[in-house]
Amino acid sequence: MKNLLLSMLSPSDRKTLEPHMKLARFEQQHVLFDADEQIGQVYFPINAVISLVVTLSTGETIEAAMVGMDGVVGASAALNGKVSLSRGIVQLSGDIVVCDIDALKSVALQNPKLLSLLIRHEQTVYAQAQQSAACFATHLVEARLCRWLLRARDLSNSDNLPFTQEYLGQMLGVRRTSVTAVAHTLQEAGLIKYARGKIQIVDAKELQESACECYGSVKALYKSLILNAEK
Repeated sequence: MKNLLLSMLSPSDRKTLEPHMKLARFEQQHVLFDADEQIGQVYFPINAVISLVVTLSTGETIEAAMVGMDGVVGASAALNGKVSLSRGIVQLSGDIVVCDIDALKSVALQNPKLLSLLIRHEQTVYAQAQQSAACFATHLVEARLCRWLLRARDLSNSDNLPFTQEYLGQMLGVRRTSVTAVAHTLQEAGLIKYARGKIQIVDAKELQESACECYGSVKALYKSLILNAEK
């Protein structure tokens, strides 16, 4: 597996950044940085998945966006100061390429193509956050959970997801009992299997039928801004 954005770098850019990058493994729920915190590294997930979350005064956390092997976390800080706008937490453990923030900024400012790629990616993250806000306000918990599971599946490239009901409730901004009820319904319908903090997606096609429109919207926007723009 590889990170899609890193694979889009030119050979010369990769050679310049190589001394400033290292591969590291991060465990689930590891906090990479907090909101309003200066950060010195940028993260390119390989098989890990990172959530950008908003923390409320009550201690509750709600996910704004999810980034995996298709993107980068911390690029906005590299391009505009070093202050993070949200908390970055490892949602699924795995490998991440860590790059020095100043090195990435230096290369990007000398390469309009790379700078454009990073800016477009940050647009997709911002769009995700907007879509999430609309999703929380208008869509039922079942549709939101289906959308969220599909997104996690795409970014981890796995049908097996190690999530507890409590964690899912935090990410979706709902009570654990709501997640329990919805997960039971989806399991009864044969879409997932759920046991002891592990979810197995059994029927991704039907799960997509039950997901809200936000799943397709986020994928379409990413394709338009990143994949098609590079052709």
